[in-house]
Amino acid sequence: MKMLLVRKFRVLILMVFLVACTMHIMIDLLPRLERRGPEGRPGCSCPPPAAAPPRAAAPRWPSKHTLRILQDFSAEPASNLSSQSREAAERAAGGGGGGAGGGGAAAAAGRARRLIGPGAPRPPPPAGNAAPLAALFQHPLYRAALPPLADGDLLFNVNSDIRFNPRAAEQPEWQNEDHHEEFLPTGETSVDSYPNWLKFHIGINRYELYSRHNPAIEALLQDLVSQKITSVAMKSGGTQLKLIMTFQNYGQALFKPMKQTREQETPPDFFYFSDYERHNAEIAAFHLDILDFRRVPPVAGRLVNMTREIRDVTRDKKLWRTFFISPANNICFYGECSYYCSTEHALCGKPDQIEGSLAAFLPDLSLAKRKTWRNPWRRSYHKRKKAEWEVDPDYCEEVKQTPPYDSGTRILDIMDMTVFDFLMGNMDRHHYETFEKFGNETFIIHLDNGRGFGKYSHDELSILVPLNQCCRIRKSTYLRLQLLAKEEYKLSLLMKESLLKDKIAPVLYQPHLEAMDRRLRIVLKAVSDCIEKDGYDNVVENDFNTDVNTVATER
Repeated sequence: MKMLLVRKFRVLILMVFLVACTMHIMIDLLPRLERRGPEGRPGCSCPPPAAAPPRAAAPRWPSKHTLRILQDFSAEPASNLSSQSREAAERAAGGGGGGAGGGGAAAAAGRARRLIGPGAPRPPPPAGNAAPLAALFQHPLYRAALPPLADGDLLFNVNSDIRFNPRAAEQPEWQNEDHHEEFLPTGETSVDSYPNWLKFHIGINRYELYSRHNPAIEALLQDLVSQKITSVAMKSGGTQLKLIMTFQNYGQALFKPMKQTREQETPPDFFYFSDYERHNAEIAAFHLDILDFRRVPPVAGRLVNMTREIRDVTRDKKLWRTFFISPANNICFYGECSYYCSTEHALCGKPDQIEGSLAAFLPDLSLAKRKTWRNPWRRSYHKRKKAEWEVDPDYCEEVKQTPPYDSGTRILDIMDMTVFDFLMGNMDRHHYETFEKFGNETFIIHLDNGRGFGKYSHDELSILVPLNQCCRIRKSTYLRLQLLAKEEYKLSLLMKESLLKDKIAPVLYQPHLEAMDRRLRIVLKAVSDCIEKDGYDNVVENDFNTDVNTVATER
């Protein structure tokens, strides 16, 4: 009798185990099964809304049972910021269905706060004899040549005979066998076969991420907005949601979704470390390389279909499970992160289109190691405590005695970064990175600029403390700042023209552009005060050769 009970118990345990395994397998297959409609064809398992236009039937979603599990009927207005932005875009484009007459269209045209809809025509560049950007790039300050590049000044020493093989992109090595000849079009060199993201990588050197007029950069920006997205995953780390998107040409980019409309400012009670990360700030930071730093990886804006280009291609189950439909019938998701990843702060489309920035990836760390440095003027990231530099006016003297700031150009790089951040209003520069191969004699990479352009009505003077304390600046930077303060090369006009090239233009609200002109004058006043106190030669570091310096100052 006892043996019989033991056998029954074993059979029961086995049956429970088999049922559990079956349930796990079904759960894993559920996302794929729910994407299939009747007769095995892709389709929506939900009944279409009455009198819906054909486009509304495109999004494909799980069964009603799954939607009820994912659904969260949040009434928080902030959970639909993207939808509000798309509504504003439609109103600005004049395509709203509200029966607007001639008077309503005229009123809409006069509104200052508006966005360009997906089908709206792009505003023309500023009128004049020549485009300001083209004239700027003809100026001697923007035509100075780099020092000759030795092998040690290049991030990668590329064998031009090796062809890029797409099938080997996931392997640690490139292939160069004869049977891959089909990937090399007739008449092209081997380098021509490289995708644009790879051309960007092999162009990195000791002095810059990319050259001024590298055609591969323009082509890469186009790839960021047009390449098919083949997979999506959440990026680990960080305080807010970011997605890693992989393209059909094996390139990758970091996607930051839209969280605020253009005209929204950071609330005055927000601490800098809890501020939103803005997608348009990432785009504008790349274009702010008008300062000729060329230290921000290429970034472009893109309108993404959340259903087809995120939910349907992701293998990240944690991300997939956060999708739901809002009470307004918009597709939403929130992912997982430290801040603002909840149904109350969900990212919602209109109905499933969402705006975002795509920043091209730098070379993989296994190929090009980067060193992370703590910013000497890092903030305390505390509600009450202050950092040492905020209470010690002589803090810079201590920094200048500490490697790598005691020699070379690193302290001048910090000053460049200070000016860059002040023009954007970015208070969140806690660390920075450099390429390890180049040692300490190289530029600082200006990564993660999402907390810039948060306030146009306030200039955060504490960002300028490094410049005020150290009173050092490159001559090239100083002359370019002076140039951009002139009426014919006005920074706000140049930025506006440059940003019009982006697919989601206008990228910045007009008051943000005007704020940059105001902040530029503040920077020049700070440098002028330093020169008056310490003398020109002690403040302005001459980084030009004689010929360029003479031409630039005479202009």
